[in-house]
Amino acid sequence: MGFGFRKSIKIAPGVRFNLGSRSMGLSFGGRGLRYSINSRTGSRATVSLPGTGLSYSVGGGSRRSYRSHAYKRKNDLVRLQKEMKKSEELQQAKHEVELFENQIEMIKSIHKECDDSINWEEIRQSTPPFNQGEKGPKEKAKILELENFKPNFFQKLIKSDEKKRTQLQEKIVQAAKEDQDDYTSWKELVALASKITSGDTDEFLNVIEEMSPLDDLSDFGSGFEFIIHNPSILEVEFDVQSENVIPKESKSLTQTGKLSVKQMTKTSYFDIYQDYVCSCVLRISRDMFAILPFDHIYIHAMDTQLNTTTGHTDQVTILSVKIERTSLNRLNFETIDCSDSMQNFKHNMKFLKTAGFKPVEKIQMN
Repeated sequence: MGFGFRKSIKIAPGVRFNLGSRSMGLSFGGRGLRYSINSRTGSRATVSLPGTGLSYSVGGGSRRSYRSHAYKRKNDLVRLQKEMKKSEELQQAKHEVELFENQIEMIKSIHKECDDSINWEEIRQSTPPFNQGEKGPKEKAKILELENFKPNFFQKLIKSDEKKRTQLQEKIVQAAKEDQDDYTSWKELVALASKITSGDTDEFLNVIEEMSPLDDLSDFGSGFEFIIHNPSILEVEFDVQSENVIPKESKSLTQTGKLSVKQMTKTSYFDIYQDYVCSCVLRISRDMFAILPFDHIYIHAMDTQLNTTTGHTDQVTILSVKIERTSLNRLNFETIDCSDSMQNFKHNMKFLKTAGFKPVEKIQMN
């Protein structure tokens, strides 16, 4: 048998404060009508007839109890709408985190992309698509199609066979033009290959401008300046513009699936920054070696930094590296750490995990 506790304190005429072992509350009114509010059972109104022992009590909750299907259905739909909204918010949060993680992955894996290699000597020695003065392969194919044309019964009946022959003859003329265009393109390409293999540096620059191998890096906001000193050495100034590339906030999901956005730590920010710069250096060298026959590439990564002496931002060199074709070709680009890979080349780089890049001198060309 348990013990209970109850105490009632009169606050004002008709108003009492009731304190129990498991709840507390207030009661109002006098004989015949009382209204009470309890922390455990809620509100309740009681009507009685004095001297009869008869009374009627009803809960006074804030929500009405609806019995019709329409009202019940409305409550179900409201609940479903709230659940759908919550689900959409969770999906949006997941999507934002996936976009953030993909952005970081792209920043760190730029070096894995590369243009196909061009063998200019092989192009220079390539044979023409057909001998000048002879019919080209496309024209021959259309002539054969005309010779093999045999009108069917329906074409003869409506006399459309002549129209078909005329169309085939027009296709022969068009094919001959296409063959001639192919021959002209081959001739121009062979002439270009001859200039490239002979070391015409003006044509080197034309190839870089025409092929635009680093267009996707330009989408990040990066800029490039190419300087060709001789047919075997290329110098590239790479404008990093890290403000447009490296995110300053990190995004993740909480245990309940909600989006969490926090200021990125300095070490995380500078780690991504270093990987981006080094990944771009590898990518620049890979693309340039792929499209032109250089032996060495000097790459200077430039970025803006605050000059504490003047209070203004200055353009400084944060990484300068000399890349040799043979050394680069030995790397496994799928598994290397871009920042660590700089040890394979002569380079100038001062990097602190909590402060980032410090200005360095450009490597002087031999």
